Amino acid sequence: MPKKDYYKVLGINKDSSQEEIKKAFRQLARKYHPDVNKDAGAEDKFKEINEAFQVLGNPEKKSQYDQFGTSAFSQEDLRGFRNQRFDFDELFRDFGFGDIFDIFNYGRRREDENYEEGVDLRYDLEITLEDSFYGIEKTIKVPIHEICKRCNGQGAEEKYLKECDKCGGNGKLKIARRQGFTQFVTITSCDKCHGRGKIVFKDCNVCKGKGKIEKIQKINLKIPRGVNDGQYLRLEGKGGLGKNAPSGDLYVVVHIKEHPVFNREDENLFLDKKIDLTTAIFGGKIEIKNIDKKINLKIPGGTQSHTSFRLKEQGMPLLNSKQRGDLFVRIIVEIPKLSKLKEKFFKKLFT
Repeated sequence: MPKKDYYKVLGINKDSSQEEIKKAFRQLARKYHPDVNKDAGAEDKFKEINEAFQVLGNPEKKSQYDQFGTSAFSQEDLRGFRNQRFDFDELFRDFGFGDIFDIFNYGRRREDENYEEGVDLRYDLEITLEDSFYGIEKTIKVPIHEICKRCNGQGAEEKYLKECDKCGGNGKLKIARRQGFTQFVTITSCDKCHGRGKIVFKDCNVCKGKGKIEKIQKINLKIPRGVNDGQYLRLEGKGGLGKNAPSGDLYVVVHIKEHPVFNREDENLFLDKKIDLTTAIFGGKIEIKNIDKKINLKIPGGTQSHTSFRLKEQGMPLLNSKQRGDLFVRIIVEIPKLSKLKEKFFKKLFT
């Protein structure tokens, strides 16, 4: 059986905690899950990291692996680890964060007119790359509509709401028509009460007949370090208020502003650094201003323009983790504009 390094697969070390193992797995799963990544090889990669997590994410199996390697498990066990199924939403439920897919409901009703579940709301929050790196606390103001307490959402003053005499309070009308020996029945919404089953004779003084009033709620958010563009935070019960029913949820979708220096891909950062021709030819040290500190980078002599250097663990943090991605520095060699005298000198020097 070929040797498999599960720690290398997840990008962690043997001293990583169970929490760090879980976070490393979910970071990779977010990238390679077949539901979101349709590239060739993505599904095989997901199965590989899945197999690694099924072992390392279980303290007992991890102990067996550390002692005996993959020989501690049968081929059937390993196939089961690889093919363990995960719903995409489940991968991020513990974080409170996920990717913004089909997450909203729009006010579910029962047949009971006095029951209406609160709607889910969306709030788009823009932060900087630095905010994502360090984590940040924000206070947001979210407008919501709550059921008017005075009329309990009926939109009418007390005793000024009557049952519709046309539909008998059903809100629907049955229209029958006969064609030959066959009778057809059509059910339509009542045109007198507009499907409500009741008629308002005097609007509620508070909500002016709407049944709902607008309210601004202030919410304190704690955005964790490492959050990525497009991820969301679900706040249970902070959406629209229900009518004799649960309130909806609030989804805060994070958007990260474009940075003037860095480009980000998942947990990795990329930047371009210009150097002069002399440093490129003879080598030297240059200073890189990273997102959190200054770094001295040694440039070897003869470095070509567009050469990239990888600085390990100098990128963005993994979500809610002490681990970091890498920083990739692409060197751009600046070619000076020479005077005619210097141009002749260089021609003699290099020919």
